[in-house]
Amino acid sequence: MLAAPPPTLLVIAKAPVPGRVKTRLTPAFTPGQAAGLAEAALADTLAALALVPAGRRLLVLDGEPGRWLPPGWEVVPQCAGGLDRRIAAAFAHAARLAPRAPALLVGMDTPQLDPAALAAPLSAAERPGADAWFGPAEDGGFWALGLARPEAGLAARLLHGVPMSTAGTGRRLLDRLASNGLAVRELPTLLDVDGPEDAARVAALAPGSRFAARLREFAPAPGPAR
Repeated sequence: MLAAPPPTLLVIAKAPVPGRVKTRLTPAFTPGQAAGLAEAALADTLAALALVPAGRRLLVLDGEPGRWLPPGWEVVPQCAGGLDRRIAAAFAHAARLAPRAPALLVGMDTPQLDPAALAAPLSAAERPGADAWFGPAEDGGFWALGLARPEAGLAARLLHGVPMSTAGTGRRLLDRLASNGLAVRELPTLLDVDGPEDAARVAALAPGSRFAARLREFAPAPGPAR
């Protein structure tokens, strides 16, 4: 029997450039602070996935890598088009690099991610019977999607035309997975960092993270006693 190939892990992200990332954190934070929080969230995400056993680790990036990029990651540019097509293209790229390996993609908005939440479900012992992995987000979207067979055609059928960043995105994607006859293993529900309230909640969930430390740097100083 052939050994189960290790998974390909993907992170889809924007380079943390002021004015281009985490714009919903403004005006509570300046564009520079929002970019700093995005950089910290991305660094936490990459560090977490570095602890998940994998054959390859791909950063699917909109923009240019910076000093925040740790070793061990291959950088792949995002394709043109909407997020649905960019995610599908990322899976297609993973399939070209490692055709027999499952692939799992996460975003950069969950710096509280526990590596064990991915390491166990993707392990060779727990993979049998799973065609896909789905990580729901509290806002109705998703923070992770994995495919046991990440072929380009399947990724396109699942993702093309799914409206992204809406309260119904996750349900639409689950419907696509079901209509394609895929057995789905659900991952824990996580909170995405979108607005300032989300940032505070996520920092409380992961107080030792880079994200929480950066948020503490940017928190307003207490006013004088009255």
